[in-house]
Amino acid sequence: MHQLSALNRYFYKYRFRLSLGILFVSLSNIFGVFPPQVIRYGVDLIKDSVELYRLFEGHLSAELLFTLISNYLLFFGLLVLLLALVKGLFMYYTRQTIIFMSRLIEYDMKNELFAQYQRLSQSFFRKNSTGNLMSRISEDVGKVRMYVGPAVMYGLNMLVTSIMVIGAMVQVNAKLTLYVLVPLPALAVGIYYLNNLILKRSGAIQQKLGELTTFSQESYSGIRVIKSLGLTAHFEKRMSVELDDYRQQALQLVKADALFFPLTLLLIGASTIITVYIGGLQMISGEISAGNIAEFVIYVNLLTWPVTSIGWIASMVQQAAASQERINNFMKLEPEINKEVGEKNLLKGQIELKNVSFKYPESGVQALKNIHISIQPGQTLGIVGRTASGKTTLAQLLLRHFDPDEGEILIDGLPLKNWHAGHLREQIGFVPQEAFLFSDSIANNIGFSKDSVSRKEVQEVAQLAAVDEAIQALPLQYDTIVGERGVTLSGGQKQRVAIARALLGKKPVYIFDDCLSALDTATEHQILENLRRYTEERTTIIISHRISSVMDADHILVLDAGLIVEQGKHEDLVKTQGFYSRLWSMQQPDLPKD
Repeated sequence: MHQLSALNRYFYKYRFRLSLGILFVSLSNIFGVFPPQVIRYGVDLIKDSVELYRLFEGHLSAELLFTLISNYLLFFGLLVLLLALVKGLFMYYTRQTIIFMSRLIEYDMKNELFAQYQRLSQSFFRKNSTGNLMSRISEDVGKVRMYVGPAVMYGLNMLVTSIMVIGAMVQVNAKLTLYVLVPLPALAVGIYYLNNLILKRSGAIQQKLGELTTFSQESYSGIRVIKSLGLTAHFEKRMSVELDDYRQQALQLVKADALFFPLTLLLIGASTIITVYIGGLQMISGEISAGNIAEFVIYVNLLTWPVTSIGWIASMVQQAAASQERINNFMKLEPEINKEVGEKNLLKGQIELKNVSFKYPESGVQALKNIHISIQPGQTLGIVGRTASGKTTLAQLLLRHFDPDEGEILIDGLPLKNWHAGHLREQIGFVPQEAFLFSDSIANNIGFSKDSVSRKEVQEVAQLAAVDEAIQALPLQYDTIVGERGVTLSGGQKQRVAIARALLGKKPVYIFDDCLSALDTATEHQILENLRRYTEERTTIIISHRISSVMDADHILVLDAGLIVEQGKHEDLVKTQGFYSRLWSMQQPDLPKD
C-alpha cells in the first residue's frame, strides 16, 4: 500500500463522489440485510399458520385461513422483491459515483504521465524504449484504475456488508454466529500468502508486456525493411518466442489467481453446513426457530460474494501496486534540463561556444572536444565532417537538449543555461537529420507549430522548400494524409515538408541538420537559393556532408572525431589540400552546372 499512497491525492480531489459512493454502498447494504429478516418472519409466521390450519382442517374457517396464508406469502414475496429493487437502485448509483470517479482519475493520470514525458530530457528517451513508455501510460494506468474503481467499490461493499450482516447475525444468535465465522481466519491466512505470490508474478508480467510492446512497435515501424530483407519468418519466430515466454508467466499468475475462488467457496460452503447442523441442534433445543436457520443460511450467502471478492480485490490491489510503483518511478524523475525556468528574451542570433566538450553518458562516446565558435547575427555557418564527427551533437547542444560537460555556450552574450529553454526553442527553426512527420495531412504537418495558419502561408513555405509542385500533383493535394511517420511520401518529399515546417513564421535562427541528403543536386541547389533569400539577415547553421550545401557560408567548420580540424571560407579550405579539399574533389562532379 506504500506505492498506492500516491493515489490519495486523487481520492481527496474527488472526495465528494467518493463520499456519495460510500453512502450509496451503505444504503444498498441496509436494504440487502432486511430480506433475510423478512424471510425469517415469513417462515415462522407461515409455519405457525400451517400448524393452525391443520387444527381447523375440515372446518369452514380453514378456507379463510388458507387465503390468509396465501396473502402472507404474496406480501412477503413482494416485500423481498421491493427491497431487492431498492438495493439494486443504490448499487446503480454506487457505480455511477465510484466507477465514474475511477475514469476521472484515469484521465488525470494519463494527462500527468504524458506531461511528465514532455518534461523529461532527451537522455531519458535514450534510456527508455517507446514500448516501455506506452506500457506505462496504457497497461499500468489501466491496472491502477481497477484499484481506484472496482477494487475500492467492492472493498467498501465487502466491509459494509460484513459489518451489517455479522451484526445482524450476532443479534439473532451470537453462538451460532461464532461457529459460522470459524472458517474465515483460515481464508485470511491463505490470502496473505497468495497475495505475495501474485505481486511478484504481476510485476514480472508487466515487465514482459513492456518488452513485447517495444518489439511489436519496432516491428510495425520497420515493416518495410523487414519485408525488403525477407525477414518476416525470422520476426514471426522471435515474436512466437516472446509470446511463449509471456504465456508461461501469465499462466503462472492465472494458477495463483485460480486458487482464490475454490478456497473461498469451500470455506463458505463449510459455513453453510455448520449453520444447518448447529442451527438444527439449537432449533431442536428450542434456542432458535426454523426461520432463524433460513435467515442464517441467507446471511451466509450474503457473505459469499464479499468474502469471495477478497481474493479478487487483493489481486487487483497487488497488480495495481506493481503498476503504480513503475509509474511512481517515472513521476519522481526530474528533467536534467528544466525548460520552464530561465529568462525569456528575444533572440538576436549571436552564438558563441567557448571550449565546449561533450560525452554521451550512456555510451561514454566523446562527441565534441574543445569546440570554439563565434557566430554573429545574420551570418551563415557551414559544418561538414565524417559520419559521427559530432555535427548533430553540436546542434543538440545549441537547442539545449543536452548541456556540455565542459565549456560554455553563450546566446546573445547570455549563458545558455540562463535562457528559458522552451522559449528559446520556439525562436529557432530546426530541421532534424531524420524528418519526422505525423499521421496527418500535409497542411497540418507544415502548420502544426502555429495555433492558426492559413493555407496561403503553408503554400508559400512549401514553395520555398520546393515541394509545392509535388504536393499539387497528389489527388488530395495539401489534404493528403501522409500516414505514420510520413510513410506515403518519399524520403526527399519528407525532408522538404520538414524544411517547410521550420520556415513557417520567420525565426531569428535556423539550424538545418543534414536535411538535404535525400535530394538530387538540382533540387538541393534550388532550395539553397530560396533559403539564402529567406534567411537573409538571420543566423543560419547548415550541417551537411555535402560541400555544395555549405560552400556559400560565411564560415565553414570541418569536424573530425569531435574536433575542429579545419575552418575558414570555401576558397581558402579548397587550397589547404586537407580533408575539405579532398571531399570537394570527390563531390565536385555532382555540383549543378550553370
